[in-house]
Amino acid sequence: MVWLKAFASGFLATLVFHQGLFALFWLAGAVPAAPFNLSPVPPFGVPQVVSLAFFGGLWGMVLWLLLGRLAGVTFWLGHVIVGAVGPTVVAMLLVFPMKGLDVSAQTWVGGLILNGFWGLGVAVFMRLMGARAVAVPR
Repeated sequence: MVWLKAFASGFLATLVFHQGLFALFWLAGAVPAAPFNLSPVPPFGVPQVVSLAFFGGLWGMVLWLLLGRLAGVTFWLGHVIVGAVGPTVVAMLLVFPMKGLDVSAQTWVGGLILNGFWGLGVAVFMRLMGARAVAVPR
């Protein structure tokens, strides 16, 4: 059940936190692309934002695997830091080059900010769904 909560947390954090902050960047003129992109993506033709949220759900499961035993400030900071670094490194080193997208200092910084905020969102949704740190046997 906790894995479903982790997936849902990552999915929802993508739609609310990641795309919400991306919308603010777009409104400020900091990014050229609009948020909540509904363009179909292969191979199934689902909207890009749904595909992004699906992968956000998978990343949410990774965050729970790595950080689910933490509590307190380390839980929150861990989600922000791992949320910022993990998805950004994968995006910049694998996804962007595969899609022929430019990687620059701006995309790195933007990715770290967006994904760090997404990681915070995952932590928020995990707590709202009642997930708590699992005690580690000594």
